Amino acid sequence: METPLTPLEFMRRTRRLHPQREAVVDGGLRLTYEQFFDRCDRWSSALQQLGVRQGDRVAYIAPNVQQQLESFYAVPQIGAVLVPINYRLSADDFAYIIEHSGATVVCACDEYLEAVDGIRDQIPGVKHLVALTGKREGWLDYETTLAAQPPDVARPDIAEGDLLTINYTSGTTARPKGVMITHRNAYLNAVGTLIHLRLGIGDRYLWTLPMFHANGWTFVWVVTAAGGTHVCLSKPEPAAVFRLIREEHISWLCAAPTVLISLANAPVDVRRDAPRGVHVVTAGAPPAATTIERLEGELGWEVTQVYGLTETSPFITVCDPLPEHAALPPAERAVIKARQGVELITSGELRVVDTNTGEEVPHDGGTIGEIVVRGNVVLEGYYRDPEATDRAIRDGWFHTGDAAVVHPDGYVDIRDRIKDVIISGGENISSVEVEGCLLRHPAVQEVAVVGLPHERWGEAPCAFVVLKAGQTATDQELREFARSKLAHFKVPQWITFVDELPKTATGKIQKFVLRGQVPAIARQ
Repeated sequence: METPLTPLEFMRRTRRLHPQREAVVDGGLRLTYEQFFDRCDRWSSALQQLGVRQGDRVAYIAPNVQQQLESFYAVPQIGAVLVPINYRLSADDFAYIIEHSGATVVCACDEYLEAVDGIRDQIPGVKHLVALTGKREGWLDYETTLAAQPPDVARPDIAEGDLLTINYTSGTTARPKGVMITHRNAYLNAVGTLIHLRLGIGDRYLWTLPMFHANGWTFVWVVTAAGGTHVCLSKPEPAAVFRLIREEHISWLCAAPTVLISLANAPVDVRRDAPRGVHVVTAGAPPAATTIERLEGELGWEVTQVYGLTETSPFITVCDPLPEHAALPPAERAVIKARQGVELITSGELRVVDTNTGEEVPHDGGTIGEIVVRGNVVLEGYYRDPEATDRAIRDGWFHTGDAAVVHPDGYVDIRDRIKDVIISGGENISSVEVEGCLLRHPAVQEVAVVGLPHERWGEAPCAFVVLKAGQTATDQELREFARSKLAHFKVPQWITFVDELPKTATGKIQKFVLRGQVPAIARQ
């Protein structure tokens, strides 16, 4: 007998085995799994009373609050499709995503109600607006509606190939694309995560990663499957993160490198008495080895690098430690931990291939190719965008656009986005390698390196540097620092100091913005 692979199975099992364990902490609110799932059932029933049927789309605009967490159970269990929207986007993006996805219900927290009201004329297909928090005329009140509804859910049959969520990309250079994730995709990513990261009963997970971001990297289901506790946090500010780690005895969190940098560089009084042994999962961009070294050395935390995309549910690889790594000095161990690692048991097949021939590159740690993948976690396609789907999935492989090398031990090491590799005098330069070098300078907090036109070399590296508070450095000092550690052709030709780097709503540096801002630099 076969039953469909769906993360709803984690709900069923945990409801049966751990009803009285603490499920959710959100400020002063504390819910057991019995109470949490009762709320999910009531909201499922309420959605059905509002006319939501199997296959309908329900959109959410919310930070990491417990009402958002409930959506990942309440919406899918009635066969509807969840559309978790990046709340940091513009109102125009909200309108596009809501209309493009065909959402008939929009649920939003109080800080976004006005923005949605301002685009009402652009989303004619929406039948109901629900205020998750706060109140506004013309909006249903979530808590009142939920409380009035019995937990009587009509659960349709769900196939593992059915759509679970549509997750829209940030749309930094074009309109957001809707990534179609199936129940099977999410289930297998969650299982692979549990196998490799080993969360368990009693673990307490802090929501420093946005739940909208690739379904919180499926930790919305992983933590529940493990019988752990979700501790909600709307804004991952260092002071709040360290306070909750202490007060709530946090054992796990996920964070993009930009958040890790803010934690590693938090003032001493904020980091004081931080518990040791916290497990940190990072992805989104290759983290600098120096950031990992600092978190592990100074705070005693354990950092694991994973790699993936929204299109891959999201994890493809994990930097699983090998026994021989334990004997390495901390700095060398951190360099290995900054690699993207090896395939998850459940993710499928990954190759790094020559972009011209399609052949797999040698595992020599130096030959750069593009990461391509196929397997259980790869998206169904882009919603209502067959052309984008055909461009991304070719000959049975999803093309990531990420440039990487493979080391002799099989570990994948990302060097750049394909479009960000700098070709200077015929030599390939990894902006990630140059960034990692500059981040080892004690005055540097953040750095982004892009290629700019150069009269002699065709292209040359330009570094944009954010200094740590109270620190100073000159461009010449940083250039000499880089020259002592890198081949000379990799040393930035130009260095400019900035107060902050432009980033997407999920914390990735927008290098195309930097390129557009620097014609004067290229003429120097």
